[in-house]
Amino acid sequence: MSGIQKIHLVAACGTGMGTLACILKQMGFQVTGSDQNVYPPMSDFLSDNGITLFTGFDPKNLAHEPDLVIIGNAVTRDNPEAQAVLEKKIACLSMPQAVNRFVAKDKKIILVTGTHGKTTTASIMAHILAVAGLDPCFMIGGILKDYQSSFNIGTGVYMVIEGDEYDTAFFDKGPKFMHYDPFITIITGVEFDHADIFTDLDHVKHVFSGLVKKVTATSHVIACKDSPHLMDILGEQEKSPVTYGIGADWSFTQHTQQEVMTRARIHGPDKVYDMETRMQGQHNLMNFLACAAAADVIGVDTALIQTAMASFSGIRRRQEIRGIKNRITVMDDFAHHPSAVRETIRAVKPFYRKGRVIAVFEPRTNTSMRSFFQTSYPHAFAEANLVCICNPSVKKTIPEKERLSQKKLVSDINNMGVEAHHFADVTAVLAFLQPRLAPEDLVLIMSNGGFDNIHTRLLEMIA
Repeated sequence: MSGIQKIHLVAACGTGMGTLACILKQMGFQVTGSDQNVYPPMSDFLSDNGITLFTGFDPKNLAHEPDLVIIGNAVTRDNPEAQAVLEKKIACLSMPQAVNRFVAKDKKIILVTGTHGKTTTASIMAHILAVAGLDPCFMIGGILKDYQSSFNIGTGVYMVIEGDEYDTAFFDKGPKFMHYDPFITIITGVEFDHADIFTDLDHVKHVFSGLVKKVTATSHVIACKDSPHLMDILGEQEKSPVTYGIGADWSFTQHTQQEVMTRARIHGPDKVYDMETRMQGQHNLMNFLACAAAADVIGVDTALIQTAMASFSGIRRRQEIRGIKNRITVMDDFAHHPSAVRETIRAVKPFYRKGRVIAVFEPRTNTSMRSFFQTSYPHAFAEANLVCICNPSVKKTIPEKERLSQKKLVSDINNMGVEAHHFADVTAVLAFLQPRLAPEDLVLIMSNGGFDNIHTRLLEMIA
């Protein structure tokens, strides 16, 4: 693929594809993109990076005759733009293929995988490497606050990649993470997710089993011991990676949360040191443990690791405080899987004991809109003081018998002794909350989408 100058991305507003587009632009390529749904913040991110974005999929978007087209996994074979690429025989790659071709070549990849915590763990890892002066490349599915970006084109030998178990493209239905040859592989745990492509938990375990089999011969594998399904996979293959968690090779003690700081003592195979961070919750301490183990493999000095942990500012949309008005805090979080919802509520509650934790949840992912977690979701909200379940702002074709019943979910939460209500839209949620909010309350808004701009609208209403 020599002589490439013009690159076009189909489905450019996906997190990974948008990040890749910006990387390619900074590398000097002429970059364009197209997507059916063009909306902030990714469309703004692309525009700010000088990338022309076409609204909708159309063969006309290829009129400028790109040398290469990168096709995202949201694109089906019958997509008119993808069909035009095939008919015109334009060179094309999947996103992981393009990452390997243009960005990750000659780099020591640190691959972060798992059902939960990938973005935060990858971000912490990138920050540790940066603080250590190793100038890493990174490509992560979230905006790191310390860098105001989801990527960096570093000159160092390491590259941090957030590896996804989701399929690669219509012409490659295997997991994206199988495309990489990592120096270090962090696996944060295995649970059922992505009900639109995986049939059940065994299906998910099968793809992770394939990853473990592929990488353990050449990669330093760091695995969460607290994930029973991951331990099953490793046990079946008789693999013994470095572990982190309770009773693992890397663990923590003396966990305390005071004011805005979380503190703990990290225990590794041959070292013990104290850490502090502004990140909240035990699940984030687990993310730090994984990175501590990886940093130890690389040989990063302990003092630099401590400095990085203390200075890490977090990621947008992960327990991100969007504003405080009249002593009422509005927080945004990406949580949608029951485990993530539970751990997020559990993490923030100690910091808001003077008020209530009001959980506002939009089940809008392919998995959360289905009934698979019907019995799991109620328990995820057990530690909230008030729960608002809102109809998703997107419509997806899911058979009625497979849909999550939000009314049953609300009923089950109420039966647990936690007040819960169901709403048709964001306007109804806001009308309900307006007379009920009080100083010191936290409104924790959980969705993987824009949620009809609820955060800004709520802050304006409070003010």
